[in-house]
Amino acid sequence: MLAAIKRAGARGFMRVEGAFDKVFGPAWNPLYQLGALGWFFFWIVAVSGIYLFVVFDTSVKNAYQSVEYLTHEQWYLGGVMRSFHRYASDAMVVVVLIHLFREFVFDRYRGMRWFAWVTGVPLLWLLYASGITGYWLVWDKLAQYVAIVTSELLDWFPIFGEPIARNFLNQDSLDDRFFTLLVFMHIAVPLFLLLVMWVHLLRVSRAKVNPPLGLAAGMLVTLLALSLYKPALSQGEANLSVVAANVGLDWFYLPLYPLLDIWPAGAIWLMVGVATLVLTVVPWLPPKKKEPVAEVNPDLCNGCSRCFVDCPFGAVTMSPRTDGRPYESIAEVDSSICVSCGICVGACPPSTPFRRSENLQTGIDLPGLSLQTLRETVDGALAEAKESASGQPTILLLGCDHGLDAQSFTGSGTAAVTTPCVSMLSPSFIDYAVSRGGADGVMITGCREGECFFRLGNEWMMQRIDGERDPYLRERVPRDRLDICWASPTEGKTLTEYLNAFREDLTDMKTAGEIPDQAAPKPAGPPPPPSKRRGDQADEKEDRRYG
Repeated sequence: MLAAIKRAGARGFMRVEGAFDKVFGPAWNPLYQLGALGWFFFWIVAVSGIYLFVVFDTSVKNAYQSVEYLTHEQWYLGGVMRSFHRYASDAMVVVVLIHLFREFVFDRYRGMRWFAWVTGVPLLWLLYASGITGYWLVWDKLAQYVAIVTSELLDWFPIFGEPIARNFLNQDSLDDRFFTLLVFMHIAVPLFLLLVMWVHLLRVSRAKVNPPLGLAAGMLVTLLALSLYKPALSQGEANLSVVAANVGLDWFYLPLYPLLDIWPAGAIWLMVGVATLVLTVVPWLPPKKKEPVAEVNPDLCNGCSRCFVDCPFGAVTMSPRTDGRPYESIAEVDSSICVSCGICVGACPPSTPFRRSENLQTGIDLPGLSLQTLRETVDGALAEAKESASGQPTILLLGCDHGLDAQSFTGSGTAAVTTPCVSMLSPSFIDYAVSRGGADGVMITGCREGECFFRLGNEWMMQRIDGERDPYLRERVPRDRLDICWASPTEGKTLTEYLNAFREDLTDMKTAGEIPDQAAPKPAGPPPPPSKRRGDQADEKEDRRYG
């Protein structure tokens, strides 16, 4: 049941995100920036709240009048700020809930990612507490309703000397000291919220806390338009001698309040408690199978720190060297954080298939899918593709385990090799495939832009190919024999179209003699005779350096 919900939800997100890509482009797609948008809306709420607090009168008698002055007499600034405060708060709830559900359906909450999920649970309740305490301060009819219902909910716990609800029996029972306490709570709770938001990202390297400038500007313009078209207004001054009725609720923050008309407070708290417990333990229902984590080979680690820089989750650290080798530091892997993505393997300089060692090793490797196994897999897949080509170009399709199923495209001259993340493969594998492996072309596929299961895999691979990030794709590799198609599991037709077009281009290049005929790849053996070509000289240099 749970798996079916996740599959349906993931496919739904993929289709909606694909439509948004066409409208906004991948860089500005709001569904790819939900976490950053949550931070963005928080700061809008904070800045607008500071302005409102400067003018706000914290006394019971004058609180409502001060808010009305801001709303009507100073509508061009104070009124806009109040609307910004309201709508940005609602928007933060929306993006947080969508972000929570999206991470759930894409299975990004279990295993090593449990910490971010579990710390997100108190974040959710602090967000609601921040909004609820804010509604008290306006001191209109809605504030009166919220204050009384909240007090009745809190009074269910036998921890207070006398019921809080007594403060709202009549106009004289509510004094300025209690109202000042409400103001303090509305300031303190968001500060705790900010602290938990920081903790939430402790295990995430390069966390996005700022949306792209264009998306941020678009959100600001949208908030401004909404604030001018439908400004946030009060619902009449609170009067404790009259029961507040027919109030307009904010359904983003107050969806449970009408239930108190039919359920006792104990039932509400039971429902909230069960929901909190389920959300907290769901990463272990069932627990994610633990994959073998990356392991460092001290003999081949030269302390270059590329794995440390590229790890999306901060699982790799650099420590002082103590084994006497002539390097200052060595990489270390925190097994409690490592998600076994293999991106560190693709970043390691010795992770090249050109080396002629019988037992190919690298500075950091995945025990479940070693560099030696990868080279053998590439060689075997290309040999089979060459045999089935029937005169067609041979294409090596490099994919990832979380994107479109690349293996379903094998046959008729197409070989497919998948890894946990496409960035596990160093660009030298592309070079190897076209120069030594018998491939006429290489196509890279994987999670759609913005949907990378390991956050940064697509981005790192693109930067390596473009020569912006080590290890680079060598200039000798013809770029017209390389193609890229980021595609989600719902976009099989897109990848088919890309493959067909790529195959046609390669056919034209072969006909024109731009691609030499290549034999099927041979298993790696002793180094070939020295060559005067620049690329082969570089290969031989790597062979000597890494054995």
